[in-house]
Amino acid sequence: MGKLDGKVVFITGAARGQGRSHAIRLAGEGASIIAVDICAQIDSVPYPLATPDDLAETVKSVENLGGAIVGVQADVRDRPALRAALDEGLAQFGRLDVVCANAGVCPAVDATLAAGFVDGMDVDLIGVMNTVAISLPHLGSGASIIVTGSTAGMIEGTTERMGNTGGVGYSLAKQMIARYVEVLALQLAPAMVRLNAIHPTNVDTHLLHNETIYKAFRPDLEHPTREDAELAFPAMQAMPIPYIDPSDVSALVSFLASDESRYITGLNLRIDAGAMLKASPV
Repeated sequence: MGKLDGKVVFITGAARGQGRSHAIRLAGEGASIIAVDICAQIDSVPYPLATPDDLAETVKSVENLGGAIVGVQADVRDRPALRAALDEGLAQFGRLDVVCANAGVCPAVDATLAAGFVDGMDVDLIGVMNTVAISLPHLGSGASIIVTGSTAGMIEGTTERMGNTGGVGYSLAKQMIARYVEVLALQLAPAMVRLNAIHPTNVDTHLLHNETIYKAFRPDLEHPTREDAELAFPAMQAMPIPYIDPSDVSALVSFLASDESRYITGLNLRIDAGAMLKASPV
């Protein structure tokens, strides 16, 4: 018996990284999965986004566990397309119990004026709001909504230090998620629907491992490598680690998805190895 037996989970950004990790972890605990990802490039993003093959790999990984999954390509910025993707999963599974609004990007390219800022806000904030909005009509008592934020968005002054407009948009979106969760959770509480946000520090995914992020940590080098950046990554956390693993985030997602957290709502939970404490010492 798994602690998520009988539950259906809707996960955005599920083709790889944290989203794939969540799908595998929750399926292993008995949940059926509706996995959505854009599986296409966004021009302002300086690293390759997931592909249809990546989404197929998530589907295969869940099925290899004996789990049930529907994988659909959709852009969280496009509410009608996202609703159609969810409807496809609902047609298969007939219900919805858990929502993981996980899809996110960190843009860094401005082909037009503030293009990165717009994409960062549209994916990281509006995409979350779209995911929640289309899910709410299908959620009942005991349902759980889990939103992915970022420790970077909670540290004072981060937005002003992000440099490119995409980084600023990313940081602002994550800041606004924190307040969004607190306000909306209060509206959902009478219906016994929970809403919480998880704010990780650096996570070992493609969003972290690209030259734009490496340069942010190693501005002394023109073309820093992963090895160069990993010398600087631990400076962000109080604990001497470079980053956390997607599975660390999935462990908290699993708890928040389950009935073990049935009275936990409206919280902004950090998995940051003490990064925020270090940035804002008591």
